[in-house]
Amino acid sequence: MNLGQAIARQASAGQAKPTSLAGRRILITRSADRARPLAALLSGLGAEPLVLPLIDFEKAQDQAAIDAGLDRLSAGGFDWLVISSVTTVRVLVEKAAERGVSLPDLLSVGTKVATIGTSSRRVLETLGLAVDLVPSGAQSAEGLVEVWEQAPARVFLPQADIAAPGLRDGLSAKGADVTAVVAYHTVDFPAPEEMRLGAEVPAAVVNSGDDTPIVLDPADVKKAFDAGTVDAVVAASPSAARRLAAIFPTLGRSRFIAIGGPTAAEASRLGITVAATAQEPTPDGIVAALETVFANEGNPQ
Repeated sequence: MNLGQAIARQASAGQAKPTSLAGRRILITRSADRARPLAALLSGLGAEPLVLPLIDFEKAQDQAAIDAGLDRLSAGGFDWLVISSVTTVRVLVEKAAERGVSLPDLLSVGTKVATIGTSSRRVLETLGLAVDLVPSGAQSAEGLVEVWEQAPARVFLPQADIAAPGLRDGLSAKGADVTAVVAYHTVDFPAPEEMRLGAEVPAAVVNSGDDTPIVLDPADVKKAFDAGTVDAVVAASPSAARRLAAIFPTLGRSRFIAIGGPTAAEASRLGITVAATAQEPTPDGIVAALETVFANEGNPQ
């Protein structure tokens, strides 16, 4: 049983116990729909989740490139499909819908699938697509490269426009022939409605409640930072860290929690002190990082 399941069971039995997160106000820098699984888990632990959308996702400007890649994928022209984010899954779901097929139908028989983390794997499996390779250690591009076998292979790698070259170059260094295409663009929130990536995917962790987290705007958040009423802020990507640094001159007494090493590194480069780094990009992994920060502190009054 994972941490989220344990909390849900305690809550359903009316036996939830106070934790080090009880009374803490945690700011999640994602859209409300993407923040909901983490928000539900935090609420179950007695924390107050807040949401500030910072980044959004647009459809790729070069649709011909990704369509050509998918045509080749369906025709058996690749040995592997490598997925580096849940947002990439959203792109593939949208592309499958355009073609009138399900996600697994985009791949030919025998094409293998790799992803960099357990969240993507769970989503893909929920959508009916088996995952053949996922790192057991670091849930990152580096972790996937580490477990990738040295061998020639034809790899299709749809990514964000701002994706670091590490995954592409690491796979190439191990003998892969990598076809990388831009699957989506990362932009400031909100993206124009006509360009916004619309497809949604199942949450990696089931929402244990129906409450929608409180969504704030930057002005509200600045006041909260200045007043010292936000205990922690969670950022899921380097781009989110950059947006935080651009909008807010200070985070006040709020602790910065990074999801993954690249986010932590970018925050440090920007002068943001990283209080903890979630080793897994899941609600349970983020809560574990938060717990390490507040475990030795008394609950707020």
